[in-house]
Amino acid sequence: MRAIFSSIRDGKGFDIILISISLIFLVLFSGVPLIYNAIMSFQEVDMFNLGTFIRPWVGLDNFKSLFEDPTTLPIFKNTAVFVIASIMGQFIIGFCLAIFFSLNFTGSKYLRGLFLVSWVMPGLVVGAVWNLILSGDFGILNYFLKQTGLITENIFWRSDIDYSLWAVVIANIWLGTAFNMILLSVGLAAIPKDIYEAAELDGATAIQRFLTITLPMMRSTIGAVISLGLIFTLQQFDLFAAITSGGPADSSNVAQYKAWEASFKEYDFARGATISVLMIVVVMIASIIYVRSTKQEVRE
Repeated sequence: MRAIFSSIRDGKGFDIILISISLIFLVLFSGVPLIYNAIMSFQEVDMFNLGTFIRPWVGLDNFKSLFEDPTTLPIFKNTAVFVIASIMGQFIIGFCLAIFFSLNFTGSKYLRGLFLVSWVMPGLVVGAVWNLILSGDFGILNYFLKQTGLITENIFWRSDIDYSLWAVVIANIWLGTAFNMILLSVGLAAIPKDIYEAAELDGATAIQRFLTITLPMMRSTIGAVISLGLIFTLQQFDLFAAITSGGPADSSNVAQYKAWEASFKEYDFARGATISVLMIVVVMIASIIYVRSTKQEVRE
């Protein structure tokens, strides 16, 4: 014991204590719930045996019944559309903003700070704001589209089955664009300026410099941004709860919201756990891609 306290006092064992605290926190509040959720997806769970860990083992029956449900594939399709459209929108707009602010014009730092407002706002607050913007009767978005001549009649974004999912996509793009802009700005700042100057002297156009210098040198950053975007988008729940509640007729329902509905509205905890396990697999794949991207960035 004296040797241990001496090591802590000298600072040699202090880093071990910090790592141990973090590891214990992750195991208790992340690892244990994930394992418990995974086990529950292979069990028969109802209101009567929810309070006990020993439940009937059903193997893959929960996964089989999930995919036999005719509503499952449309929900997974909505999830794919939501994730792909959100990531593409956030990335393209964020990249354009990052390039725009890299010009370092007067007031660029202050203007860039305004975009961070969307990033720090809670999802439920963002959902409430976009509820007003997307309102079919008096929404700002419908007014803007009418004034520009893009539409002639109001679009009921939240209650029309053709637009309800896109209403959440628009709100999520607005919410995540600032995060993409920050990470991509860091990647742009890491590219040496003399490379651009040399290419410009050789007669390369702006598009050629972007395709041959910017994109290749930001490959690892782009991989990390897309991977994190996939993880954060799959975690998005607040916007669905605040804007559409998965409706109408499940037209805007996605896996993460369906998992909550199955568990806490339908009390089918096994199905909710099964959907969550499938999402965890996708998140783990994205995490592996993110780690590989950051490792490559460190090597470079």
